[in-house]
Amino acid sequence: MKNFLVHTDEAKREMLESINLNTVEDLFKQIPQQARMGKLGFENPLSEMEVQKRVKSIAKKNNINYTTFLGGGTYNKFIPACISQVANRFEFLTAYTPYQPEISQGTLQVMYEFQTMICRLTGMDIANATMYDAASACAEAILMAVRISKKNKVLVSNKLNPEYIDVIKTYCWANEIELNLFDKLPAETSDYACMLVQNPDFYGEITETVKPDCLLAVCVDVASLGILNPPADADIVAGDIQTLGIPMNFGGPHAGFIACKEKFMRQIPGRLSGRTVDADGNPAYCLTIQTREQHIKREKATSNICSNQALMGLCATLYLTVMGEKGFRQASYLSAKRAHQLSEKLSEKGIKTLNKQFFNEFTIEVQDADKFLSKLKSNGIIGGLKLDKNKILVATTEMNSEEDIEKYIKSI
Repeated sequence: MKNFLVHTDEAKREMLESINLNTVEDLFKQIPQQARMGKLGFENPLSEMEVQKRVKSIAKKNNINYTTFLGGGTYNKFIPACISQVANRFEFLTAYTPYQPEISQGTLQVMYEFQTMICRLTGMDIANATMYDAASACAEAILMAVRISKKNKVLVSNKLNPEYIDVIKTYCWANEIELNLFDKLPAETSDYACMLVQNPDFYGEITETVKPDCLLAVCVDVASLGILNPPADADIVAGDIQTLGIPMNFGGPHAGFIACKEKFMRQIPGRLSGRTVDADGNPAYCLTIQTREQHIKREKATSNICSNQALMGLCATLYLTVMGEKGFRQASYLSAKRAHQLSEKLSEKGIKTLNKQFFNEFTIEVQDADKFLSKLKSNGIIGGLKLDKNKILVATTEMNSEEDIEKYIKSI
């Protein structure tokens, strides 16, 4: 354990002498003083009791009583209380790399059930055991398509979530992939590895996707699949599972997924759990189709993703299990119903909805977005996500009651 101990003054001196420096501060001389962090300004040490009191007093400054109509990738969904009770059990919460089949049958089975549920929702043949988030899942879908097609150009819709686009740009730059963003699909697509679209798109619009002459990747809102048809024409489907039993939590954590047709399963990144039988003929679960660099030759690995969001996947599995098909559909229906009710009432007030078809999220046009949102906030409502000086993205879920909508309308 000596390698993990704090360096002694003598060890520090020897290391500095080896590089002809006198002090640790000399290591940072090339960094301008104005770019350096000042003193942290820590107070004198406090007892545990004093810390608790201080933290509680700070927490009281938070206002948690807002009614929210925020969307854009993170949504305020109802989460049954039993989910956190099960997910917080120590068997799940403290497990590290819980993938050895001899001791991890429970975790592996949850992964398998999660994959099965995602396949049922998306209409795909195979799904992985989660990705980090939807942004990385979309980027990995592009890398999949490039490997499959052996082509180095991709098409990505401009109406994808801007944060997803930023991540995709980084992945494409690092892998020397030519990225073409489009508003209108080019007439000729056969030269491309894939086309990636989002449905409903970032602005809430539901669109009919024309099958291109290349692979089709679709980023979906899983919650919308309670009432919308799955993207059956897609070759690869990616998305986020935050709406499946994962709280907003100031923006994280999230988790993503990738699903695809069976013929592409050798190219899917991340972990996959499979079901087999043990020596006694009983059902057994284990990792399968190993595509990670830890298990195969590095040059054959499909991705450098090192783990999956096992705890988030567990929450999603529990959520879908508890809600059931009927409850899941009802939550989706209520989310859509509330959005259309709000849109109609806004229209009566002279506020235009820019969407033709939408699920639970839509874009409105106002004269002054800052003034509009500020007025709502003063009445205890977070009215939406500002897109520009005149446009606001508004989202509803089953958590928004008819009374909330009436309050929204009365507050503008």
